[in-house]
Amino acid sequence: MNESLIRKYNVPGPRYTSYPTVPEWTADPLDIELWKEKLKACFKTTNQSEGISLYLHLPYCESLCTYCGCNTRITINHKVELPYIDTLLAEWQLYLETFDEKPMIAEIHLGGGTPTFFSPENLKKLIDGITQKAIIKEEAAFSFEAHPNSTSEAHLQTLYDLGFRRLSLGIQDFDLKVQKIVNRVQTFETVEKVVNQARTIGYTSINFDLIYGLPLQTKETIRDTFEKVSLLKPDRIAYYSYAHVPWVKPGQRSFTEADLPSNEEKRALYELGKAILSKLEYQEIGMDHFSLPSDELYIASQKGTLHRNFMGYTTESSTLVIGLGASSIGDTGDSYAQNVKKVEEYKALVVQGQFPLYRGHFLTEEEKAIRTHIAQIMCQFETHQSEGLLKSTFIDALPKLSEFEKDNLIKVQKDHVQVLEAGKPFVRNISMAFDSHYWKQHSDKPLFSSTI
Repeated sequence: MNESLIRKYNVPGPRYTSYPTVPEWTADPLDIELWKEKLKACFKTTNQSEGISLYLHLPYCESLCTYCGCNTRITINHKVELPYIDTLLAEWQLYLETFDEKPMIAEIHLGGGTPTFFSPENLKKLIDGITQKAIIKEEAAFSFEAHPNSTSEAHLQTLYDLGFRRLSLGIQDFDLKVQKIVNRVQTFETVEKVVNQARTIGYTSINFDLIYGLPLQTKETIRDTFEKVSLLKPDRIAYYSYAHVPWVKPGQRSFTEADLPSNEEKRALYELGKAILSKLEYQEIGMDHFSLPSDELYIASQKGTLHRNFMGYTTESSTLVIGLGASSIGDTGDSYAQNVKKVEEYKALVVQGQFPLYRGHFLTEEEKAIRTHIAQIMCQFETHQSEGLLKSTFIDALPKLSEFEKDNLIKVQKDHVQVLEAGKPFVRNISMAFDSHYWKQHSDKPLFSSTI
């Protein structure tokens, strides 16, 4: 890649799992009664046609991975499992009492933290408690994140029996030196065992999470990592940029910036990984994601049905996303709401029969139009001004897109913007051209990691 373009566009920017991004949310504290009205309205209009998506946040981990930016709770005390699950189910009951009919579930995703911190028996209790009071959509997608070190055959079999077919393994890097400095040591043999067990049981989609830009990574460690990846051939690969935000996540101060690759070196690691993936016949999907042509994610991208939400890229199109658990976020299509982050506070509010929410955002018509443009760029590498979208949001972005056009990263034709092949690594920057909030920022406080 042209190094001058890296220097030019390597600025802090959002990943756009939502729009507006969380720092721009204005409902703090959240008007919960107004949000419940939005929740009920969305459920009434979408439940029978689309179903709902559920994200369950299981925050516990036995040790801290120092690169991690997630909301976690570190403990080796597994007595915390049942009380937390009981709270999740009590929170689910609050939603059930709000709805006027049985919810139809289109998607469940277990995230963390480490969902496989919980025993298979307790995970069964959790999922049974959710699904027994709902209707499961025929083509529902159930997925979970897992740490290879804590994922047993019993975990895999139990969750498979409950309907799970997608497994995402946090690998990050196979090099031992890199694993040690980020406190995430797991052997290739451990990962291989989990993958083989999952495939034998019948899982149809296995994802590896890999990260570039970690401390001590080099081209040699990346080559070695992808050589090992090629032996296991997961169906999907998420190849993320390491987000260095020590002002948000103090654990990242366990290593210094001197241990990190430079901006140019970091991007070279991505380009190397991308080239290897291409040789292995993986197709680029949206931003930082790759899949084999046989995987549903690639098929959805070709059909134009790929979606993006707080859970990342998904084949499901549910407008209503319900987040259960500490720090989880819900989305009603025109509003967001986030649970409190501390486990103790979360439990206390649920026990009192209250929705454990503390902040959110109610979207304006302008924000909904911008969100549509950004989602289309992120999922389809193009966007267009269509009927029903506030036209000014497209017109206002055009001057900011001109520089990308000069650099041959995009093609602009009347009411249409297409991201060219050379522009795909800069999709976050291109999306930022539509982000009116981003251009109004006057804060010297860092908010986001670098885009490149």
